[in-house]
Amino acid sequence: MIPMITFDQVSWKRDTRTILHNVSFTMNNEEHWVILGRNGSGKTTMLEMINGYLFPTSGTVQVLGETYGQCDVREVRKRIGYISQSLMDKLALRDPVWEVVASGVHAYLRLYQAVPAEVEHRARELLKELRIAHLTDQALGTLSQGERKKVMLARAMMANPKLLILDEPCSGLDLYERERFLADLQLLSDRGVQFLYVTHHIEEIMPLFTHVLLLGAGRIEAAGAKHEVVTSDLIARAYDVQAELEWYKDRPWAKVREG
Repeated sequence: MIPMITFDQVSWKRDTRTILHNVSFTMNNEEHWVILGRNGSGKTTMLEMINGYLFPTSGTVQVLGETYGQCDVREVRKRIGYISQSLMDKLALRDPVWEVVASGVHAYLRLYQAVPAEVEHRARELLKELRIAHLTDQALGTLSQGERKKVMLARAMMANPKLLILDEPCSGLDLYERERFLADLQLLSDRGVQFLYVTHHIEEIMPLFTHVLLLGAGRIEAAGAKHEVVTSDLIARAYDVQAELEWYKDRPWAKVREG
C-alpha cells in the first residue's frame, strides 16, 4: 500500500540557517504518529511541508500518494484535516459554533451562503459526539480555550479527512481540559482517520498513538514504534535533560532527575 507520508532526505534552510537536516521517515497506513521534540526542533516546519506551505531546499515530500512539486497541493489539502493555533486565530469569534464547524466541510474560514440542511445536521451531530452540543448555538468567542479546541476538532472532521494533523493542540489548556481533549481523540480513532500529532510534552502520547518521531535540532534522533523511541536515553539526548520514564496504561510519564 502507498504510505501516508514519506520524507526522503529532506532539508530546509532559512537564509544561512539549516532548520531540517536530511530528514527521512515514512508513515504507513494504519499508523498514528507523534512528532516529539523541544521548541525550535523543526516540528512545525515539518507540518508546513506536509500541508504544502513550505517546500524542501533538497529532498522529496510525498503525502497521500502525491509528490509535492508534481501535483496540485490544494487538492491534497482537501483530504487533510489541520488543527493549529494560527488557524483558530483566523476564525470569526462572533460566528455560532455550529457554523464554525460546518465551514470545515470545504475548509472555508467563514460561510457566506446558505448552509445545506445535511451539512448543518452533520455539524450538530459532531458536536454531540464530542459532548459539547450545549455550545452549538453560542458564539465562538464565548467559549473557553478547551471548548474552542474541541470545536476545531469537530471542524477538522467535517470533510472526513484521511489524515488529521494536530499542531500542539493542548497548548494553553489546563489539566482537566487537556485530558478531555485527549479523550476525545481516542473517541475519534475508530473513524478511519490517521493522526499526526505534534507536541513537546511526553505525557500527551496517548494509547492510540503507535509510533514516535523524535526530533532534536532539526535532526531525527529516533523514529519507530513508540516503546522503542520513548526511552530515558533517547529523551535525554533530544531534550538535554536527565529523566526517568514510567509507562502507565500505555502512556509515558517523565520524572526529571536533579544534578
